[in-house]
Amino acid sequence: MNQSFEQLSIGQIITGIPFHPTRESIREFCEASLDFNPLHLDDEYMKGSFGKTQFGGIIMHGMNNFGVISKMLTDWLYPQGGIHRRLETRWKSPVKPGDVITPSATITALKSTQKGHWVSLGITVNNQHGVAVATGEALVEFPI
Repeated sequence: MNQSFEQLSIGQIITGIPFHPTRESIREFCEASLDFNPLHLDDEYMKGSFGKTQFGGIIMHGMNNFGVISKMLTDWLYPQGGIHRRLETRWKSPVKPGDVITPSATITALKSTQKGHWVSLGITVNNQHGVAVATGEALVEFPI
């Protein structure tokens, strides 16, 4: 049995590295993703109202949360021989330049099969105020 898997327990928490989005990092993500939506670039545009929502300034791409979560998972898994298999996220609150977001994961289930050891995780990304900006679920494998 995989020694790393044997040491895991339900309720165990994995914490990622805080991320500090800036105007520059948001711009770089626009360039890398080819997503130049004015939500991420144009302060004048963002002064407007989007139905009942008003952001009051540019916001980080939601997919950048996905990357912050993926980094946390791979930083934890790969040194132990684990593999990131699935990730689903929901964006809850906008992230703006100057915020600090920190991903964490809580082990919710452990299962062994003939082909591998599986770990289900509940995912949360909180900002510096403790507000969840993204939530989700992940599935990882420790191969046999």
